[in-house]
Amino acid sequence: MGIISVEHGDRLFWLGRYVEWSFTTLKAVEIHFDKMIDKSHQACSEFIEAFGLVGNWGTADAFLQSFIFDKVNTNSVAHSLESAYDNVIMLREEISTEAMSFIQIAMDNLEKNKDVSQGIAYKMLPLEDILFGFWGCIEDYVYDEETKNIIKCGKFVERLDLYFRLSYPEKDIIREFGRLCKCLSEVPKNTPYRYNTASLSVLVEIIGSDNILKQTSQALSALSKLFEG
Repeated sequence: MGIISVEHGDRLFWLGRYVEWSFTTLKAVEIHFDKMIDKSHQACSEFIEAFGLVGNWGTADAFLQSFIFDKVNTNSVAHSLESAYDNVIMLREEISTEAMSFIQIAMDNLEKNKDVSQGIAYKMLPLEDILFGFWGCIEDYVYDEETKNIIKCGKFVERLDLYFRLSYPEKDIIREFGRLCKCLSEVPKNTPYRYNTASLSVLVEIIGSDNILKQTSQALSALSKLFEG
């Protein structure tokens, strides 16, 4: 494929981020929805505060509809899938029509279930499988390693961002950071789409400390600057 331009690299990177946002946010919303069903109204507040949001989503059903199905909510699964699709259309020659079709199927599945409130975790299982299918296509149909690597960089940056925000166990954060570092080590030196070594150094120091989650704000800032296009 040759050297990837900054603009093209940005589309690949954000494709990875949007798909990962859809998957991890879906799982997180399901967990917090179940907590609200169990009368823990604090669960909704915990979730929206993790993303620096304000507001009152009221009932568990309203919370569910907003953060999974509402395309207007820029933090929803539906909005992220649409954003992923906008990128995948421009990249279909590089990542295959098969991968593009999985994003379309995911959007269709979400639309079909938008009025569901009972048994949401069960109803969303096909969507999770569809997103796994997308990543399988990336592995099987993307032959240019640099293209594949930039998408995966986006995936792991987004996963780490969400894991920090949602206070995942530190062992999970350390594991995913290792996977991101492997991807970063494979970024060609001559590509114009490169990562910020200063931001990476900050993350290395945080991950190696004894209080990873106490440095969440610093980690989020470093992650946001890791690739600046």
